[in-house]
Amino acid sequence: MNEIKLFSIERGTGEPLILLHGNGENSRYFARQIAYFSKTRRVIAVDTRGHGKSPRGKAPFTIRQFAEDLCCFMKEREIERADILGFSDGGNIAMVFALQYPEKVKRLILNGANLYPAGMKPLVVLPILAGYGAASLAAPYSAAARRKKELLGLMVRDPYIRPEDLKRISARTLVLVGKNDMIRHRHSLLIAKSIPGARFVCIEGDHFIAVKNPKQFNQVVERFLSNEKSNRR
Repeated sequence: MNEIKLFSIERGTGEPLILLHGNGENSRYFARQIAYFSKTRRVIAVDTRGHGKSPRGKAPFTIRQFAEDLCCFMKEREIERADILGFSDGGNIAMVFALQYPEKVKRLILNGANLYPAGMKPLVVLPILAGYGAASLAAPYSAAARRKKELLGLMVRDPYIRPEDLKRISARTLVLVGKNDMIRHRHSLLIAKSIPGARFVCIEGDHFIAVKNPKQFNQVVERFLSNEKSNRR
């Protein structure tokens, strides 16, 4: 059992769809998706360890620990297998989870995920690296700096997945990004090409398409989840 209890928002009935938010956010990021998909599915939006209403606990603050937390959460909720939609760091958690627990993932939606920091555009990653360095210097003297160091550390040190590792993902996968995403377009294509049979879709918007372009985002995800043929390239 896990050392902490993760907070979650759960709505609807039917096949489980787990939503994983990004760095520094919480389950409410997916308000439009919860409202839309809970009409036909059991939607569970989880607050990651140390985010939203979930406690920090004492375990390592890493993407791989978050994947372990998700496994414990599913066991506690008696969810044997689920569709998983992860955004940004949530997508990174979803990738790690699919590699570690393939039997627990039915379908996988990766929205704005990355394998390593260089997958982000330079104008995005450079301020993150600078902020992490500054927070590291101030961390011994400030709780706020320690918090910032942990959060930025997720983007600096994690998840470091090799493209060849993705060949082991067996779940049907959709890689979904915005045309002006903070993730390099070729990096998102690399992820899609490295996962057997994955589908790649790029829609109008930036990194935050679930919030800023929810109608098209939800339609693309719904087609993927509902149509078996759409899961093949």
